[in-house]
Amino acid sequence: MNDQLVQRIRNCPNLPSLPSIAVQVLELAQRADIDIAEIARIISKDPALSSKILRTVNSSFYGRSQHVGTISHALVILGLQSVKTLVLGFSLVTSLTKNKSKGFKHIHYWRRCIYSATAARQLAAKICVVQQEEAFLAALLMDIGMLVLDQVECEKYGELYQKAKSHSDLYVSEAETLGMTHAEVGGMLAQQWKLPPVLSAPIANHHEPEKVSDMALRSLTELVSIGGRCADVFVDENAAPSIAAVRNYLSQRHNMTEAETDALLTQIGERTKEVASLFEINIGSSAEFEAILKRANEALVEITLESQAHATRLAQQNEVLKEQATKDGLTGLANRAMFDQYFTQQFALAVKNKKHFSLLMIDLDKFKSINDKHGHPVGDQVLKTSSKLLQSAARPQDLAARYGGEEMVLVLPDTPRNVAAAIAETIRRAMAAKPMQAGKVTIPVTASIGVATYEPGGPLTTQAHLMKAADLAVYSAKHGGRNCVKVFSLKPTTKSAA
Repeated sequence: MNDQLVQRIRNCPNLPSLPSIAVQVLELAQRADIDIAEIARIISKDPALSSKILRTVNSSFYGRSQHVGTISHALVILGLQSVKTLVLGFSLVTSLTKNKSKGFKHIHYWRRCIYSATAARQLAAKICVVQQEEAFLAALLMDIGMLVLDQVECEKYGELYQKAKSHSDLYVSEAETLGMTHAEVGGMLAQQWKLPPVLSAPIANHHEPEKVSDMALRSLTELVSIGGRCADVFVDENAAPSIAAVRNYLSQRHNMTEAETDALLTQIGERTKEVASLFEINIGSSAEFEAILKRANEALVEITLESQAHATRLAQQNEVLKEQATKDGLTGLANRAMFDQYFTQQFALAVKNKKHFSLLMIDLDKFKSINDKHGHPVGDQVLKTSSKLLQSAARPQDLAARYGGEEMVLVLPDTPRNVAAAIAETIRRAMAAKPMQAGKVTIPVTASIGVATYEPGGPLTTQAHLMKAADLAVYSAKHGGRNCVKVFSLKPTTKSAA
């Protein structure tokens, strides 16, 4: 945050202030012993404000069939929250619209505010959020920091505003150029006015709702934020990105179809005209959503295609990342981490279901001498060729992995000892039968293979036992002449023989 700008904002003589009547209503509404009659009396002292409230209460905006003739009646019929929202909204809008500068377009600002507020309330009603009035007022005030920055930075902020292609771009430009955003400034003002968290949190965080830790407040902040995107549909020259964003959000978060979202946007467009007249805000000639959608359709098709292409690229990238995380880069076999995970999982299942479970440990014979004599590139090729052969021998349920160096393993779920030994012998013969050709040199490739099997009721009761048994079997194969298969078994007189 820009400390110097913060100080200039605090010292600004034209900083927006909360109208006195709004202060009084807020204070009374926050008391434990709320005096409805006193609140009605204070509001009634302002004839212009009372008239606006009653006109709004009796409009189709609230849809009440019963005529309301007094503020006291309005408080009884609508409740304190609705009337408090109207008091704050009307008094602030009346106060703030008087201050104008040579900065950004104030008409455009208020158009977006009134569309945002109407959209937030309509959306809250659609998804059955209780805090509809708070959503309306928070959305109406969420960009108030722009008015402050316009007062403090004057022409500099006006230029920044003019260059921004969208409201989101403006937010980014503010952070980069001023070191502070209108959302942060709005949050400062909300604190100064002592607005409750249900209003101050959305005002301060409507561009980044994820920063709100309280989940109930975060949901309201997200609703206010998407209300702003709905407003952009009607105020931006290019509506397509905002239409796509609103459709996507409501589909993912609230399972709303494209048709339901479009119907909601149509309703927002219609209701905003009425709300704007109640607040005496000039929104100019407002196009129907159907006409906006018609103009935006071509761009929406392009956005959809780009979104699909991006999703495909993302899926491909995720697949590559997944492969990199689970496969050995040289051999293409599963890596050590994948082996450890699969081995642990399958061993636990074998114990639980009382099934046989075998492990083959394969060690390429005299691999160091191949590297020393022919070079590491040839050694790498030997590893690749042997790995392909091992992979081809693996069944769908098996896992072939590189254990480390020239050691490979084959996990064989639901496989008894004799079948595992036969698979090991098949692999050994296949390797020995295919010497590798390195230029004009033929390099014989053989392997020593150890086999160990978990058997229900047998002596190998843990993963560590099974690994140690396979390792001992490999050791026995290498010291028994190499190029052979050894199966671990316990002799009646000892527990460590292989």
